[in-house]
Amino acid sequence: MSRWKGLPEELDPCVRQLVVRLRRVKDHSGLSLRQLAAKTGYSTSSWERYLAGRSLPPREAVEAMARLGGDDPTRLLALHEVATEAWGKGADPAQPGTGPGTSRDPRTPPHGRALRITLTAGSVALVLAVAASVLLAVRLTDGEGRAAAAGLTATATTAAGSPEESDRPRYTCRAERIEGRWYAGNSRTMKAVLAEGHAGPEVAEAQCLLREAGLSPGAVDGIFGPHTKRAVRDLQKRAHLVVDGIIGPHTWKALRE
Repeated sequence: MSRWKGLPEELDPCVRQLVVRLRRVKDHSGLSLRQLAAKTGYSTSSWERYLAGRSLPPREAVEAMARLGGDDPTRLLALHEVATEAWGKGADPAQPGTGPGTSRDPRTPPHGRALRITLTAGSVALVLAVAASVLLAVRLTDGEGRAAAAGLTATATTAAGSPEESDRPRYTCRAERIEGRWYAGNSRTMKAVLAEGHAGPEVAEAQCLLREAGLSPGAVDGIFGPHTKRAVRDLQKRAHLVVDGIIGPHTWKALRE
């Protein structure tokens, strides 16, 4: 564990919070400053300034640190956004003696800046609280519930300003009968073997056809969860097939008839 020097007392609290978090991530990674520089492309002297609170690290450096230390990049980048706001407001062109790392001129009114920082920090805290609630919901639901919670997490991340969006495919059911068989527009397979835990367009096709058969597989999300397995077993009972909850050629034939 590194022994860190104290940060400047005049350092903005938002910047201080980011630096302290980066120090913890660096300690957790077990990397030296030289190794950190080699893996991130930022020099050893740059990381010394970043971790001493003398210079604000760029967004890419924060993201690289999160990746190496196994930390949540969303939270670190949210802290970086607030710290950037505080750092930019800390320097007043009309007051050369002010800015991060220096004492603030007492003639500079602090109230507007403090209010903006407080509001921004509050927004970040709200987003993090939503993400924590979603995580709890994930632990309390089954496989299909996990998929829904993942969608909520992606929404919370977008609200925090992250450019990343969920790339989970969205499936629709467009059932039509072709040459005496039903197809829902996601897959034309008759042989794919599907079981609980599988995912993809073939699962979505089966879910749509189960709905057409009057059985409820849960959400048509392409994820073979407990609800889908239960619907498959019901179909197999109805069609006098082996009731194992696994979709094979015989079950596909029953689905498409």
